[in-house]
Amino acid sequence: MAVKPLGERIVIKMIEAEEKTKSGIVLPGTAKEKPQIAEVIAIGAGITNDEKKKDEVKVGDKVIYSKYAGTEVKIDGEELIIIKLADVLAVIE
Repeated sequence: MAVKPLGERIVIKMIEAEEKTKSGIVLPGTAKEKPQIAEVIAIGAGITNDEKKKDEVKVGDKVIYSKYAGTEVKIDGEELIIIKLADVLAVIE
């Protein structure tokens, strides 16, 4: 099922990254704080139709977003977050 955000919203998917401690112990994603880095899955028409905003974020970009931003949804077993464009803090290049 495809998700199409409305207005100036985007759909993102959190990037799960395992992290190693200095001693070599691998911490799974559930043992640490949620990362604030995600991949953009879909972009609303309010962004794509706006000449000033359409180049800020593209599908496939990795972004850093506000810690308490958005609404978490689970679609087809996949956890996604719908956030406003204003909650995107930076694009990782």
